[in-house]
Amino acid sequence: MYDSPIQQIKERLDIIEVISAYIKLQKAGANYKALCPFHNEKTPSFVVSPVRQIWHCFGACGEGGDIFKFVMKMEGVEFGDALRILAQKAGVELKRQDPALKTERRRLYEICELATKFFEKQLKESVKGKEARKYLLKRGIKEQSLVSWRIGYASDKWQALSDFLLSRGYNKKEIEKAGLALMSNKGSFYDRFRGRIIFPVFDFNSQVIGFGARIFQKIEQGETAEQVAKYLNTPNTLLYNKSWILYGLDKAKTEIRKKDFCILVEGYIDAIMSAQVGLENVVASSGTALTSYQLKILKRYSKNLLLAFDMDLAGDTATKRSIDLAQTEGFNLKVITMPQEKDPADIAAVSPKEWQNRVKKAKDITEFYFETTFDKYSGKPYFKPEEKVKISEILLPVIKKIPNKILQFDWIAKLSKRIKIKEEILEAEFKKSLSPETKIEKAEQDTISPKKSRREMLEEKILSLILKDVKNADILEENSFLFFTPKCQKILKQLRKKNFNREKFQASIFSRWDEETRDFLNYLALKADLEPGDQKEIKKEILSCLRDLKELVIKQKLEKVSESIKQAEQDKKFERVNALLENFNQLTKQLEENY
Repeated sequence: MYDSPIQQIKERLDIIEVISAYIKLQKAGANYKALCPFHNEKTPSFVVSPVRQIWHCFGACGEGGDIFKFVMKMEGVEFGDALRILAQKAGVELKRQDPALKTERRRLYEICELATKFFEKQLKESVKGKEARKYLLKRGIKEQSLVSWRIGYASDKWQALSDFLLSRGYNKKEIEKAGLALMSNKGSFYDRFRGRIIFPVFDFNSQVIGFGARIFQKIEQGETAEQVAKYLNTPNTLLYNKSWILYGLDKAKTEIRKKDFCILVEGYIDAIMSAQVGLENVVASSGTALTSYQLKILKRYSKNLLLAFDMDLAGDTATKRSIDLAQTEGFNLKVITMPQEKDPADIAAVSPKEWQNRVKKAKDITEFYFETTFDKYSGKPYFKPEEKVKISEILLPVIKKIPNKILQFDWIAKLSKRIKIKEEILEAEFKKSLSPETKIEKAEQDTISPKKSRREMLEEKILSLILKDVKNADILEENSFLFFTPKCQKILKQLRKKNFNREKFQASIFSRWDEETRDFLNYLALKADLEPGDQKEIKKEILSCLRDLKELVIKQKLEKVSESIKQAEQDKKFERVNALLENFNQLTKQLEENY
């Protein structure tokens, strides 16, 4: 019998399985390692212990915890929502609904789910919905895809969805917060999406969080895309943020990791059609420029990215900024070349094999830049000086983004040959084009936690070595405790108890300790697993660290006493001076004894 759903979830879910669904883990002895998903790094410092069912980053951010803490950070949710997500994964029913867990987010999830069902029914049963369905089938989308992607239709009535949601017990404010309705200046309440094909947008756990709505009815009436927006999207809400979401990632994540590359397309139908013809490692940017947040999420699954959208590279375009961001994030980029005025959905509908071949023949990003740039001047026997300047202005920043210096100068040599300019001159221009520190690098620096003090590092080392083998706690004498901070003293007292049982101690962490101490204990336990196992060396290391800790603390006390003596002398408080001098002598004696 389980004491709580939390314990039941932990029993049913393995931390390796949970974390592997988000990031790529690699076996490292008894543990698993990965690049930390919470800050940029090149060397894996994120460690997961299957034995202890905990994780910790030993790098810049220093984060750590259990499966609940991990999901909270990855999903950006509170504990109640993490509990619900993991309960669903574990098949655990949260029987008694705690009002505290019935968060505003939960209400919005419910509204989005009901709205999706409403739109699905409209596509199947309404007159206009059936017309929209025929249009989608004509585009090449199969019945199975309509169901799996949960495509729907929004009635052209002003309050069809709103009236339905109101009848199910949700209020106008909640419906508006979900991004599904608007309030006019005159106070009238009406649906945001009307007369449009609906594409639900899912979060990582395949829960609906927003919607994309494509024009259908107005095109049928003869209006053009210039007269009305082709797509309407849910505005940013508590659940949906366009800077974070990539359409289809919930379905594509496994295939991206398996194939070790991701295909990035622009539109909903592009993603659906690509997946339909077997290229399931596809996500859509939904027509927006890529953000660093989206790229960080993609990087969890693969560093190889294939781009399949409009590639106008001249000028400061959104596409070019997206590419620059991706290269700065360390992605290996390739471009899928497209026929003029065709998108992936068009090609996949006519010839799935052609679309698959284009993906296979994707070109290196630098090669693509060179081809498209020089194509503008094709047929000319030579380049004018101003053309050479323009070409170099486009291509030198491209070369700059290549992380390998040898490859950089190889491409400079190729450019030199094509425009007949000496390499030395191009290299000089290349150095001028180097930009200062990027915003991404600054953001990374902002996320780095302050460095630990020498005292903190020594305390952690001693505690982790004792946790390696609790018998080593006997090495410490009672008076040694005084050199530790109160938090560490509390832990040491537990470790020195007779009949200490590490497993029971670990199990009691969740219920008996505050969150900060709990995280610290989890970190120490994992650190203990990484310590070398030679017993003699462990004892020597503990004694050495303890000696250094005592020296550090005594010196710190001596500095404070010295300052106090100076102040007491200035204030002419001679009795206090004498007392402080006695204290100073005692500390000096302790320091000598420590050596």
